[in-house]
Amino acid sequence: MAKISDLLIDAGLPRDRLEECRRIAGSTGDSLDRVILQKEYLAEPQLLEVYARHLGYEFVSRLEGTAVPSSFVNRIPVQFTRNYNLVALSEESSGLVRVATCAPLDPQPMDDLAALLGMEVEPVLAPRTEITTLIARAYRHKADGVDEALADVAEDGDIAGLADKIDEAEDVLDVSNKAPIIKLVNTILFQGLKLRTSDVHFHPYADRTQVRFRIDGILYDMDSIPRKAHEAIVSRVKVMGRMDIAERRLPQDGRATIRIGDGEVDVRISSVPTSNGERIVMRLLDKTAKLYALNEIGLSDKNQAMLEDYVTWSHGIILVTGPTGSGKTTTLYGSMGQIDTTQKNVLTIEDPVEYTLAGISQVQVNNKKGLTFAAGLRSFLRQDPDVMMVGEIRDLETAEVAIRAALTGHLVFSTVHTNDAPSTITRMVDQGVEPYLVASSLILVVAQRLVRTICRHCRVMVPISDEWAAKLRKVELAPEQLNGEISFGEGCDECFHSGYAGRTAIYEFMPVDEILRTQIMNGATATEIKRSSIERGMGTLRMDGQEKIMDCLTTPDEVLRVTQLDMG
Repeated sequence: MAKISDLLIDAGLPRDRLEECRRIAGSTGDSLDRVILQKEYLAEPQLLEVYARHLGYEFVSRLEGTAVPSSFVNRIPVQFTRNYNLVALSEESSGLVRVATCAPLDPQPMDDLAALLGMEVEPVLAPRTEITTLIARAYRHKADGVDEALADVAEDGDIAGLADKIDEAEDVLDVSNKAPIIKLVNTILFQGLKLRTSDVHFHPYADRTQVRFRIDGILYDMDSIPRKAHEAIVSRVKVMGRMDIAERRLPQDGRATIRIGDGEVDVRISSVPTSNGERIVMRLLDKTAKLYALNEIGLSDKNQAMLEDYVTWSHGIILVTGPTGSGKTTTLYGSMGQIDTTQKNVLTIEDPVEYTLAGISQVQVNNKKGLTFAAGLRSFLRQDPDVMMVGEIRDLETAEVAIRAALTGHLVFSTVHTNDAPSTITRMVDQGVEPYLVASSLILVVAQRLVRTICRHCRVMVPISDEWAAKLRKVELAPEQLNGEISFGEGCDECFHSGYAGRTAIYEFMPVDEILRTQIMNGATATEIKRSSIERGMGTLRMDGQEKIMDCLTTPDEVLRVTQLDMG
């Protein structure tokens, strides 16, 4: 067996860093692999591959499409699987269970799992994000304990007095010995995280409180909670967000961190008083969620090549535009992932910092302390930067600082809220930026929207009926272009019978060339800019949507839903 130190050095870990990690592991009691990951000296897949070779285990980089044995889901509590990041991949006829783990040096949970199953287990190493995604999928339809938690609430007399206990970072898996209202809120949040929910709504009605989840951009009604528990739920959520429980007549904002096992999720909380009581919306930002590379976000080959080229430029502004929740941050993070941070100094200012990026300094906006986008960007200019990202250009001051940075030899990434790429230019001019500054600093504008993708579990191909033909005509497609057949989802348990599961993006790429610069200087309208850009080969959001329909990724309904204002 090869020595682990030799294998780690072969994988690119310098000997001095290996010795440093060994010293830290010795003094803290942490395992060597955990210390290397905490220091970010090796990427997790790379590290797991080394340990797989050393220990003689199998290494699997992707678990997508794996079916977890139902016997495992039925017998092992979800708390156990999430706490220890363990999930069964298959059950062999010999009685052996292959189990994915991301902790090769921690045998205790494996032994406990073998005892729970009453079977022999064989470790398979896999990245943590792949394991957590598979667990969420496997346990999606298992009872979540919301009914049980509701029953506890109904039995408990003192509801209001149970809302005021909060840990530094609440672990939503830990519902044992918790007060009923705390258990209920934690259980709802855990159910939301399992279903890839971006927002959890507590919507008060005269007779009940309706819990709603936004999944893939669409709101779904979930559990109904008795009206008498509403005040206690609001108080509990306010305590989590460190908000004023006594203030019920004014809107409030708060922030909290919740834990799932050893993973953390940031929660942004908003409360608004309504005629039926306070309405709560919680936005969930899972820090353990996967970061997407440029080849995974729906870019066509041509657009991906263009973006990869522009991120190598030494100066200029690259703007990504679209409404809230259209995947702009994901595109920006994917672009930043293309930059060699060993050779370039990269800084970001965000509100909030959604994901941690290796090798990049990230700053969080703090308006109360005067740390705005503009102030942060101004201070970055004294940090010898090569590349900067500012979360959003929402005022003239930020726009002017970003332009100054671009004109003094820096590459700047940012987002704006406009309907399409051409109207971004008129928006900046309307904000008060001089047209010649926009023309000389802007190098690329990317507009985008998210469309739901057809569920692969219930996708079918059917002949194009008159009804489908009418929808295709609305997105300017002829039935002949699809060879007379169209793809859609019939609806199944996996996709809440919606026919859709997951999302991809459609894009509009508008490079700022000499012709466009002249038009900006001459005060051209957004319509004129769009018409001219299309003549020179720009593909609109609607056109990219057509490609996604022809590739059987989405449906005409989805493309129409997100491109109603698209003039192209």
